[in-house]
Amino acid sequence: MDKQRMKLQLHLCVCVCVFQMTRAKPEDDEYWNSSKFKAFTFDDEDDEFSQLKESKRAVNSILVDEDEDEDDVERVSWSGEPVGSISWSVKETASSIRSGSEQSFPKIDTTPSLSKQGSGYSLSSLSIVVDSPIWFCLCSLSKDDLSPEETVRRMQKGRPFSLEKFRSLQDKLLLLDEAVAVYDGNVITAVLIFLKKSLSKEILFRELMARDVALRHYVHYLKEMGEQKLLLMHYKEHLNIKDEGRRRDFLKSCLSLPFSQDDATHVQDHYTLLERQIIIEADAEIFKKFPRKASILNMPIITTLYYSCFYHYGESEGTFSSPSNIRKTFRISEKQYILTALGARAKLKSWFDVDSLFNTKNWLGYTKKKSPIGFHRVVDILHKNSAPVQVLQEYVNLIDDPDLKLSGALKYKCHDVVINTYRDLKDRQQLIVYREKLERDSPEYRKIQELLNNVQIRWKN
Repeated sequence: MDKQRMKLQLHLCVCVCVFQMTRAKPEDDEYWNSSKFKAFTFDDEDDEFSQLKESKRAVNSILVDEDEDEDDVERVSWSGEPVGSISWSVKETASSIRSGSEQSFPKIDTTPSLSKQGSGYSLSSLSIVVDSPIWFCLCSLSKDDLSPEETVRRMQKGRPFSLEKFRSLQDKLLLLDEAVAVYDGNVITAVLIFLKKSLSKEILFRELMARDVALRHYVHYLKEMGEQKLLLMHYKEHLNIKDEGRRRDFLKSCLSLPFSQDDATHVQDHYTLLERQIIIEADAEIFKKFPRKASILNMPIITTLYYSCFYHYGESEGTFSSPSNIRKTFRISEKQYILTALGARAKLKSWFDVDSLFNTKNWLGYTKKKSPIGFHRVVDILHKNSAPVQVLQEYVNLIDDPDLKLSGALKYKCHDVVINTYRDLKDRQQLIVYREKLERDSPEYRKIQELLNNVQIRWKN
């Protein structure tokens, strides 16, 4: 009796499936008449278990064509793991997509659904177990216009569903919001994968910025899939924003994206720098004495530091525009700071400020000059900015290496330094040669003559 009842149930299931498709698409008779699907038989061939498996395969084939293009299907995994976990849902979904496991992923039907017109049969009146694969297939055939709520509910329960019918941006966002509302990490990730494929990255990121939970799931998904470059591509969109205020706001929105540590630091610095530049740019009064050639907006950090050393040198560290504040905020090294400040102050011929960059006091309170960049480079910068000979000679004398000191003195005509160097080297012949390059009766010429006549000096040649 039980065997006959099972056969009758299966027969009724298949009949309903066929009847649904016949009423919706009469032209599909050729589909059923093809030899691809084996017809049901209720003869006792092998055993009832094999017949049941064959029946399930036949009914399942109505919904899923194994030969259809992989690009036309989404795969979603629903296992027994706890839901709501970003890491688990991403790993589970991503790994299942790569493996293509039929057991973990029912395929999402992307073909046009069948007509909803009633057949006159009540599916609930059939004695079918509601959690069987046969019941899933029949439900999918009879319902194709599901709301976002119903679609999410089916996704949670592991029942067949279609996301392709959500075509408009509004419908897709409603689906995403519904997935977030149930806070099922697996459902959220599955919907995000669908949106990633069906929306441009600009629109997707724009909408995710207003949805923190979905954004965190999406970013975690990108990390798991090794696609963090998409975050950088989104960040680079600031290049297309001309208005500085809007660009600043866009960069601020990027701060919430969990970039890698180095990238996150770069984005934070970029936002802070533009914010400072906008504040500094508003002070136009300072440009009257020294007109500038270009705006500071969107300039690199070193250009901003140079600008600050040029126009705002000496301001207290508490002001955004002061060189010391910019140096501290953006972690500028001492060497880079000295090079930049030296160039700016030398440009203004502010030699006192130049000296202050190198003046240090020892533990006894004595002042001496010290440079992290080498005084030969300091001399080059001073000469490019037309420093007077007295200033050049002072810094040439601070060069430690004798050869560098002599070449610098010769190059920039620091006569006293050249004369004293040859004297220290006990090189009489070089002093004679150099004397001939000087004007007679000049102070430098007379100084060399006095040295040559000094019998206490023990010359090498």
